[in-house]
Amino acid sequence: MSEERSKISLRSGGKRKGRPPLKISGPIIQEDAGPREPSGRSAAEEGPRPRPRPPPQSSGKTSNLVKQRYSTRFNNLPADFDPAANPMPSLPSLDQYAQAQAQDRRPPQSRGGRSETGSAGAGGPRVDVRALRDPNLVPEQYVAEILSEATEDEIREYESALQKLKSRASSDLQQSVYQNRTQFIKISKEAEKLKGEMRTLRNLMAELKANTTALRSASNSVDGAGFNGQIATGLSRRDKRSSVADRTALWNSQMQALYKNVEGSQKFLPNTPGRHVVQNAGPWVELDNATYRSRRAMQIFLLNDHLLVASRKKRKTDAPAAADARAPMTKLVADRCWHLLDVEVVDMAGSGDSSSGRNKLADAIMVRGGGQNESFIYRTEKAEDPEKAALMLNIRKRVEELRRNLQSEREATNKAKETINYFASRDPGLLQKTELLETLSDIKDMLIEVDGKQQNLRWVESQMDELDIHIALQQIEQAVARIEKLKSLAHGLKNNVIAQDFISFKVDERRAKLAALVVRELVSTHNQQRKTKQNVSWLSRLGFEDRAREAYLEARSETIQKRSRQCIFQGNLEQYIWEISFVYFTIIRNTVSCFQACFPPPMMSACVKWAKEEVDAFNAILARQLSGEKEGSETWTRCMNTSKDHAGMLAEVGMDFRNLVGQNIKPAGGDAASASTSNAPAGLGLILEAQAA
Repeated sequence: MSEERSKISLRSGGKRKGRPPLKISGPIIQEDAGPREPSGRSAAEEGPRPRPRPPPQSSGKTSNLVKQRYSTRFNNLPADFDPAANPMPSLPSLDQYAQAQAQDRRPPQSRGGRSETGSAGAGGPRVDVRALRDPNLVPEQYVAEILSEATEDEIREYESALQKLKSRASSDLQQSVYQNRTQFIKISKEAEKLKGEMRTLRNLMAELKANTTALRSASNSVDGAGFNGQIATGLSRRDKRSSVADRTALWNSQMQALYKNVEGSQKFLPNTPGRHVVQNAGPWVELDNATYRSRRAMQIFLLNDHLLVASRKKRKTDAPAAADARAPMTKLVADRCWHLLDVEVVDMAGSGDSSSGRNKLADAIMVRGGGQNESFIYRTEKAEDPEKAALMLNIRKRVEELRRNLQSEREATNKAKETINYFASRDPGLLQKTELLETLSDIKDMLIEVDGKQQNLRWVESQMDELDIHIALQQIEQAVARIEKLKSLAHGLKNNVIAQDFISFKVDERRAKLAALVVRELVSTHNQQRKTKQNVSWLSRLGFEDRAREAYLEARSETIQKRSRQCIFQGNLEQYIWEISFVYFTIIRNTVSCFQACFPPPMMSACVKWAKEEVDAFNAILARQLSGEKEGSETWTRCMNTSKDHAGMLAEVGMDFRNLVGQNIKPAGGDAASASTSNAPAGLGLILEAQAA
């Protein structure tokens, strides 16, 4: 039966559609593997057993196919396969991990079960930053829980950790504050710089707009109808160009043409810089205020700051014909002229009665105001003349521009006054400079060039504020460097004398204050050569070399007097003379040595003079002490030799004053002390009185 099935599956399995091909039921079990232990499973669980391999065929195509079919084995199990074992290892339970995580989240109860907050196994309680950041933290309860079972060493370690955390937080806070302050100052400076640039740009744009408008109006005025149609006949094409360079020449030509064509106009409108003609409104008719009847022919001219009304009159017929052959039959005579800010020009189109034909006031304007507060009505000769609308528009523009300029001048004047008050309130000493204050009040906004940038006087005040801060904090080097910078800035402003005087006055005041501070420091540290050299260098840079020299030598003189007064005479004259001479000549030697190292060589003559005066003062003391001894005696000789030996110390600094010691000392007599006192320099009375006391 099996052979028959095999034949069917191999020969005709693909042709017969009713029966599907058979499948291999299981793996082939090797018979030589030996007996296996029972697995304890039923036959149903083990599945169908594989059928035995059919015997080989003798030959033929069918046998070859069978051999090829059974030549491959599937699911060959290894020799050590145990069917009784579990198919896969069991997974560990997740409950223990959840329990461990829940234990980590619990607050610490004892040293043995502490977490990161207070783990005793890790070397004592630890600082938990997250717990400290909790806003609901109760410090007493937290410390009691953390340190309940901690030892004294662990408590100290925990305290030191908290101190380190506090210091780190403090340093971080200071660093953050410093960075924020630095960024704020930087942003403020950038904003101030941007504000100044925007202000400059706004002024430039306003000036460009004004120039463009003026050029356009002037060009239209020149290209349009002139005075009687001929106002622009004297202008060339070069003067008609819309160029800023030719604007002044164009305006001058307009004013000259106005003076030529309108008689008496120069009396009302003198030629001033910037004055020009904006519009020639053409012919008009003056109306009576009560009856609105025509009175006389007029012509209106609008300037940038005035409104000129000229009357048209006929020329005399008895004039020479040759003279007036090419002249017009009428002439213009200036009649009235008002400043645009003193009058009000009103459009009369909405007034009057239009029931009987044309409204007489439809093309009329009223000029109201002036010195006598009068009103005049003018109407165009032609009905619906466009000159009226253009005139009203130009008048409004010019009035707004004049008011804007006036407001700008007032603001500039107020700003100048505020600046003067600001400077005077900050520096009362500036009130003594009356001329400088008056000059500053006349200037609206003074600008100086600093490192290629334009700065105002407020910038100078900011520099002075920083200088005052350096002086107050006794930052001498920074203060001296800033004073030198401001002095060089003032020296470079040769073309701006006012700013130079202002900066020089401010700098000189701070320079004197800083010099007084350095001199006081020099006097207190005159016995330290390094500090003395630094102080003298600062005073030299500030320009107070003489004051430094005088203060230093005076301090050394006071030191000699103080040390000599500490020498007390106790009956032994030789010991007393030895002490006095040693004090004098040692201090003189040290002073000369320090002077040579700290001061420039040209000042050495002052030090030599000072040393000579101190030797004379010592001679006065020596003469008074030896006044009771006979010249040539043993005591007298020993005292003189001791003094000269000590004076030999000055040879180390290039001075030999041994010959001056004991000079002009008289032997025992009545007026030895008085003679020595008379030879002593002025101001020695205090020394003699102190020694006598």
